[in-house]
Amino acid sequence: MGTHYDLVCAECTPAALVEVCEACADRADQKSFPSGWHGEPEILVRDRKLGGTWSTRPCPVRPLNDGCLAPVPGHWLALTAEGLMRITDDDQWLVGPVELPEENPVDIRDIPDRPRRGLHTSRDGRFAAVVSDYGQFATVVDLDEWATVLDLDRDWNDNEFTRFPLAFLGEGETAKVVAGTDWNRLDVFALPSGELLTDRETAAPQKGEPEPEHYLDYFQGALHPSPTERWLVTDGWVWHPIGAPEAVDLVAWLGGDRHAAEHGRSLTLGREHVWDQPIAWVDDHTVAIQKMGIADDRMLDGVELYDAGTGRRTGMFAGPAGRMWGHGGLLYVAAEAGLEVWDPAEGARIGFLEGFTPTAHRDGTFAELRNDQLRTWTADSGTPAA
Repeated sequence: MGTHYDLVCAECTPAALVEVCEACADRADQKSFPSGWHGEPEILVRDRKLGGTWSTRPCPVRPLNDGCLAPVPGHWLALTAEGLMRITDDDQWLVGPVELPEENPVDIRDIPDRPRRGLHTSRDGRFAAVVSDYGQFATVVDLDEWATVLDLDRDWNDNEFTRFPLAFLGEGETAKVVAGTDWNRLDVFALPSGELLTDRETAAPQKGEPEPEHYLDYFQGALHPSPTERWLVTDGWVWHPIGAPEAVDLVAWLGGDRHAAEHGRSLTLGREHVWDQPIAWVDDHTVAIQKMGIADDRMLDGVELYDAGTGRRTGMFAGPAGRMWGHGGLLYVAAEAGLEVWDPAEGARIGFLEGFTPTAHRDGTFAELRNDQLRTWTADSGTPAA
């Protein structure tokens, strides 16, 4: 997968390498991820012609931040100071204002812009959610009826450290939303009724008593459903503080396993002080998580690949850093200099669009809304030509 390395015991370094059987090497690799690195990784760059279709038009719409542009079928939706704006190929108009309860801003070290607004949309474009990322509240609106269908509150407990946990599932008659309803709890609601579909008991432990069977001591973060909604990756953390992404079996949870959300499968061995990283799905079972390593001061820019069903790390490669989406088996990364295309099978960058840094994506079309211009690029189907 583009990165080759040797495992060396920290106490023995430098020491002669010892050859072991494949099974032992795999076991050591899965259970003793490097706490640090010697040397520099090779970043494979094999850029090819990307092709694709470009579109640019004047668009005097200004999202509140780079998390406030989202796709709906055939056009885009933006959250601005005035409210939600629909943006089509040749026009834009105000849908209406959306307000959340006021929160006290929290200044965390050198990160003063928390909480801040974020925008999510359902696949069929009927519903939108305005959330307070690194905050407490969210609201879901029915864009067809222009009505609020759900108000959400995930409590105040350390919510300034994670994005608001929310993702839409299904569409049409099967539309749902999964969202945080407490610092350590997720729930699923039917839309547009707002009916709770995941009622269950998740009581907190009493002082001096053992933890209840289904108690989850875990701070929920951003949610990432797999393409067919088989899995849900949660980007949360545990005390003190360790990033701990987990894969929840959505099919089991919605199929009757009431506490599947409290018993997710761990991905990574835990990351000291590191979470809230870009995450994207390569396919319905393989999830890509940025940063390589387990300690914040000894991590490398790159991607680790995990099988959601087993929790096994299946590969990693150095290089990607930035907002990331998966499409057609490739990873698209909005890096500082432009949009990069990475092939996980090669562990290599295979394309680059200089100066194009999109903030939204749907089905191979990427959008950038800056300087009163809407610029989009739609990738050609299939892998870029050699």
